Amino acid sequence: MKPLYWDEATATLAARDRILRRLIGDFPDIHLVRRGDAFTTLARAIVGQQISVKAAQTIWERLVLATHGSGSPVRLDPRRVSRTQQRTLRRVGLSERKAEYVRDLARHFVSGKLDPATWPALDDEALIAALTDVKGIGRWTAEMFLIFHELRADVLPVDDIGLQKAIGVHYLDGSRPTVAAMRELAAGWQPYRSVATWYLWRSLDPVPVEY
Repeated sequence: MKPLYWDEATATLAARDRILRRLIGDFPDIHLVRRGDAFTTLARAIVGQQISVKAAQTIWERLVLATHGSGSPVRLDPRRVSRTQQRTLRRVGLSERKAEYVRDLARHFVSGKLDPATWPALDDEALIAALTDVKGIGRWTAEMFLIFHELRADVLPVDDIGLQKAIGVHYLDGSRPTVAAMRELAAGWQPYRSVATWYLWRSLDPVPVEY
C-alpha cells in the first residue's frame, strides 16, 4: 500500500528539485512498501548485519525453525525468542554477539520498552533513541527501520553510503559530499527527505529494497 503522503511528496519534490523531478519521472509506478511486523523486521536486520544475503537467509530459516518449530510463521514471537537459550541461537549460526542482540531485542518487546503502539506519538529522534537502546541496533539500522517499516516521511540517513554516492553523482560531479553539504542540500526536501532519499537510491539500484 502506498504511503498516504507519497503523491504529495513526489509533487512537492518535483516542483523544487529538477534532478528529483527527473528521477521521479524515471520510476513512476513504484513506491515504499511496508513488509512484516516490527519485531520480525528488526530481528532480520540484526541477523543480516555484515553477512551475505544468502547466508542471512539460511540463518534466518534456522532461527525460525529453532524458535517456532516446523510449519513456522513468518512473524516471530518475541516471547518465544526471549526464552530461547543462547546456545540454541548459536547453533543456528548466529555469532555470540548476534545471539545476545536478538535476545535483547526480544526482551525489549516483551517488557514493553519497545511498544509499537506508542510509536506514533514519538518524533523521529525519540523513536531512534528507543531503538538504539537495543544492543546491536545503531543509528543507521534505526533510520532504515523508520523509512522502510514505519514509513516516516522525513528521515535523512547521512551515514548511508548509497545516499552519499547518489548525491555525489547527481549534485557534485562525482565528489563525495560532507555531512554538512548533505544536510544543506536536503533542507529543500523537507518534510519529505525519506522520499528524496528513496529516489536517489533508485538511481543507483532500480530494484527497491524491502525490509
